[in-house]
Amino acid sequence: MPAPEETLPESTPDSTPESTSDRADRTVLDARDISRALTRISHELLERNKGATDLVLLGLHTRGVPLARRIAEKIAAVEGAPVAVGELDVTMYRDDLRSQPTRRAHKTALPPTGIDKKVVVLVDDVLFSGRTIRAALDALADLGRPSAVRLAVLVDRGHRELPIRADHVGKNLPSALAERVSVRLSEVDGVDEVTIS
Repeated sequence: MPAPEETLPESTPDSTPESTSDRADRTVLDARDISRALTRISHELLERNKGATDLVLLGLHTRGVPLARRIAEKIAAVEGAPVAVGELDVTMYRDDLRSQPTRRAHKTALPPTGIDKKVVVLVDDVLFSGRTIRAALDALADLGRPSAVRLAVLVDRGHRELPIRADHVGKNLPSALAERVSVRLSEVDGVDEVTIS
């Protein structure tokens, strides 16, 4: 799930979604746009890595996980071999635990091959302040020693608070701090879209 600094609180499977009549949403990416963006990211990853050898995709909970799986499927379709995919929960590594409501922890699941000496690509839906990615880097340090760590995000909305930059971006989306960027994916929300309100 995107961290609060990346989007305002959003609906989860066990909460009541905000009524669309309560806000004015503008769709900036639809299902086809998201698919194209992930295809582009997949090809960029393959080109930069010179293939899928030693590549591990780690999706950040919640929406980074299905994005990582989709990218892995696209890479496998090109390479003809599966790509290692895992899940990373950064809840306990966040620097805002005391100031935020209690968060539900998710599981961290590394591929059987682990991450040591691998090229690890962190996959998330929205890059905003950079604090979630900083937490992910701290979590990785406790899990192993990759040969390189890269970052792929569906949306980069700017407003960085830390010196963190994505290596692969589906869409740069300049936004005001007061605006809300929401990523919805069919695996979690039943629809593929990115909206700004």
